[in-house]
Amino acid sequence: MPRLIKIFDTTLRDGEQSPGASMTSDQKLMLARQLARLNVDVIEAGFAFSSQSDFEALQRIAGEVEGPTICSLARAKPGDIDRAWEAIKEAPKRRIHTFLSTSDIHLQHQFKLTRDEALKQSVEMVQRAKGYVDDVEFSPMDATRSDHKYLYDVLTAVIEVGATTLNIPDTVGYISPQEFGALIRGIREHVTGIENVVISVHCHNDLGLAVANSLAAVAEGAGQVECTINGIGERAGNASLEEVVMGLRVRRQWYDADTAVVTEEIMKTSRLASKTTGMPVQPNKAIVGANAFAHTSGIHQDGLLKEETTYEIMQPQSVGLGKSKMVMGKLSGRHAFRNHLEEMGYKPSDSELNAAFQRFKRLAEQKKEIFEEDIEAIISA
Repeated sequence: MPRLIKIFDTTLRDGEQSPGASMTSDQKLMLARQLARLNVDVIEAGFAFSSQSDFEALQRIAGEVEGPTICSLARAKPGDIDRAWEAIKEAPKRRIHTFLSTSDIHLQHQFKLTRDEALKQSVEMVQRAKGYVDDVEFSPMDATRSDHKYLYDVLTAVIEVGATTLNIPDTVGYISPQEFGALIRGIREHVTGIENVVISVHCHNDLGLAVANSLAAVAEGAGQVECTINGIGERAGNASLEEVVMGLRVRRQWYDADTAVVTEEIMKTSRLASKTTGMPVQPNKAIVGANAFAHTSGIHQDGLLKEETTYEIMQPQSVGLGKSKMVMGKLSGRHAFRNHLEEMGYKPSDSELNAAFQRFKRLAEQKKEIFEEDIEAIISA
């Protein structure tokens, strides 16, 4: 039985930090309902202290969305913790996610705290959050640039006062998969009480490694992945939910892990997030891009027509698409051309097919895209 990895969706919080991706309260509620249909485990629906609109959206989602745990982000400050509780207290399942940096870069230059002061503040705020909810998540921000011994000490201390999830953020997308896997292994080996909590990861994509880092962490024992729909988020974005989920689903024997996500809802969720935020999905985006299941090469088209698994490692239906797309163009072969004609209702003889195929190839050399009308003209000539 594969381990079940929790999916913590932060589209409504970190995803909204993507420039231009701001959402209204109504839009957040609509997207939260779709995330519930997708069956994510946790929805981080906002940062209650950051604005009145975020607070109100969190309240509405907490009161109206059933299924996932509803979470608010909160800095390790009393006012933030209290505001988070007020926003989520009506949710049947609720979580407060509090954070403070552990890297010397952040502590010295941004927060002006010593290591001891930061550790004490982290412990006190986890205790405060624990006074409101049983489910408390703590993130040592910029963990991947932190001194490991100090990081272990902070994690041990917050476990002792009741943190139930420890989230390890690669805040600036700095680490490599091999290093990140080793960091998660080190945490499992050196943090007292780690066996009693969930290790989570939150990876940014500044070097294009967010998904690879997340999966490397799962391989080393992480039990929760924080991610966003379409990978949107601060700067270059976050780990893409659909890539993490399908990476685990397609390679579950390798990772010995899977998720409870209803993958057939992925495409619908992606399109809703894109429409809601106004951020288009690049055509070559894995899983949900327009070209993800489109085949142009004649060799690939021929193989696919004979056996789908020759060139597809997952079925388009598994993510909510109807079928693969054969793109007719200058690289298409005779087999794909015949198949396309038959789908259009034509059944040419071999000689008719040969003549039509030659006309098709000549036209395809002149046009970037061949349309149905072009093929009808070719076969009728």
